[in-house]
Amino acid sequence: MSDSSKYWLVIPAAGVGSRMGVDKPKQYISINNKTIIEHTIDCFINREEIEKIVIAISKEDEFWPTLAISNNDKIITAPGGKERYQSVLNCLQALSGKAGNSDWVMVHDAARPCLNQSAIDRLILELQRHEVGGILAMPCRDTMKRANDTGEIDKTVERESLWHAQTPQMFKYEKLLSAIEDALKNKIVVTDESMAMERMGFKPMLVHGHQENIKLTHKDDLKSIKAYLDRMI
Repeated sequence: MSDSSKYWLVIPAAGVGSRMGVDKPKQYISINNKTIIEHTIDCFINREEIEKIVIAISKEDEFWPTLAISNNDKIITAPGGKERYQSVLNCLQALSGKAGNSDWVMVHDAARPCLNQSAIDRLILELQRHEVGGILAMPCRDTMKRANDTGEIDKTVERESLWHAQTPQMFKYEKLLSAIEDALKNKIVVTDESMAMERMGFKPMLVHGHQENIKLTHKDDLKSIKAYLDRMI
């Protein structure tokens, strides 16, 4: 990585969080007088190496403009897409003319507010000289089972080489943009940025994350997230 490389952050935040069963997108659930997305942004907003934070917002989003942080000079917005990767693409396109081809782009889930600073440091340090980039992830601890169509166990899967993907996922701007554009062109839904890169033949690096870096998916996750955020006060 050259000394001139910069870092940018993308947060796709156009999802509705239907699995949560609440009356608002899950990123706007409040914990300790802050929304989930505000806690998430707080993980990055004061990091000097981050040039700008680009957040994909749905055009129907009535909550984002009410947050004070939406007026922060470090934040710009882009249109949200129907799928996550479309939102990420819109954010990357919003960086056209700003980000250099070899700049680093981190992509982080809006509903993953418990990321610690050491994990971000580790991601940056371990990928500094990598040609592609990589992701935070955790090795699988539990025995893994593959189910058949009727919900019965089909086989036990060897867990030794399996990892749970987390975010941020960090890649070179030009390569990530091309990979997601190619997926869209070929009508292939990619569930994370690493999958888009893998399709292009790249081999992202796995960087050890941390167990508390959970994504808010179900109501049960709120208790764990609140416990972590309480410790950070």
